[in-house]
Amino acid sequence: MTITVLPIIEPDIKPAEPLVKVMNEQLVLMARELQDLHLKDLELMEPLFDDIVIYISYNSKQGIRWKVVNDVPEAAITEVANQCDKLGYVRWKTATLNAFNRD
Repeated sequence: MTITVLPIIEPDIKPAEPLVKVMNEQLVLMARELQDLHLKDLELMEPLFDDIVIYISYNSKQGIRWKVVNDVPEAAITEVANQCDKLGYVRWKTATLNAFNRD
């Protein structure tokens, strides 16, 4: 399974101006770490040729939220949830993703 974690920079969630660059850089690093380290085991999950795409972003309280944005087996979503829970990330509520949903 190919794993892609994309950091989503939201224009309406703005910390104090000096923190914007630091937080955005940190979000990119956290996306890379989640993809390359914490979710590495998903690469071996069947079906091997499927893709899993995960968005991460800051929520309004400057915590990290996540969402799987494509159709994948429930076992893959469960593994993402377990790893994100360990990292203290929260599930992204669907209503805030309307701009990204294909529905």
